[in-house]
Amino acid sequence: MSHTTTLLTGKSRAPFGPMRTRRAEALGAWTLLVPYTLLFLVGAAIPIGYAFVTALQKAPTPVDPTGGFGGLQSFVTVFTDHRFWNTFQNIFVVMIIWLPIMVLGIVGLALLLHASPSRFGGAMRFIYYIPGALGGIANFVLWVYLIDPQRSPIAFLWQGMGANSFKEVITAGNMPGILTAMLFFQGVGTWIIVVNGGLNGISEEVLEAARLDGANAWQLAWNVKLPIIRPWIGYAALMNVAYGFQLFLEPYLLRQISSGAVSPEWAPTQLGYAFAFTNRDFPAAAAMSIVLLAITLAIGWVIVRKSGMFGDEKETA
Repeated sequence: MSHTTTLLTGKSRAPFGPMRTRRAEALGAWTLLVPYTLLFLVGAAIPIGYAFVTALQKAPTPVDPTGGFGGLQSFVTVFTDHRFWNTFQNIFVVMIIWLPIMVLGIVGLALLLHASPSRFGGAMRFIYYIPGALGGIANFVLWVYLIDPQRSPIAFLWQGMGANSFKEVITAGNMPGILTAMLFFQGVGTWIIVVNGGLNGISEEVLEAARLDGANAWQLAWNVKLPIIRPWIGYAALMNVAYGFQLFLEPYLLRQISSGAVSPEWAPTQLGYAFAFTNRDFPAAAAMSIVLLAITLAIGWVIVRKSGMFGDEKETA
């Protein structure tokens, strides 16, 4: 009788509830993961693997038009090229100037917006986002107008520096500052919204408890908000590092409008382009892309470790 009652009440099936829940969660996780895995294979894993294979080949020459396995010769070609270190010096100078300004601007403005949740804060979020909508060539055209000493509303700055033409403005010494301004105003609005989203996720009970403990606005931002949004800050820094190493359009077009004032291989990506389409050395171009990948991953690993991006909430709080 007790066995029949157990069957009728369904109590014997209770232990299977958690197991079914775990199976449903696992099925949902795999369902969400499969599209990303396919995109990762098509957009990342397969191209990276192809680049490695290509980099290990031997570039055909007029003397020896045959290809085949070349070992690490393409990497030797890249590292011994007289332009290699100059391109990385250029990009590191830009990153050293631009990245701290970018991160400080993102965090500072996001904290100010979070402290102003009224209609004013909403209006400012929209205003900050406007430059981000001018992506790519539209942003570049705007900056061409701004750096024109003859038409720019800030022409007095260029003329005060003794520059009266594009070529005089766009010199090697001014390139880091010009690119910093371009990249900052193009991307800061978008990342303010991302970091502000992290701030909006902070529990109001946590903020209220800090206020009851006597924390003022500065202490609240420094001791409570910043530690909690550290993963968002790390994510913004990581994405901007990756974008910085991919600079190509801006220096390429600045060279065009300045009548060759900028080197054709100013950035690492431009050097890779020159290897592929000027030197016809596709293995060297593939090796250059792998070098860029390795540097970006190394810097990204440091950022992820320091920001606790993939840690649990206890670690990042």
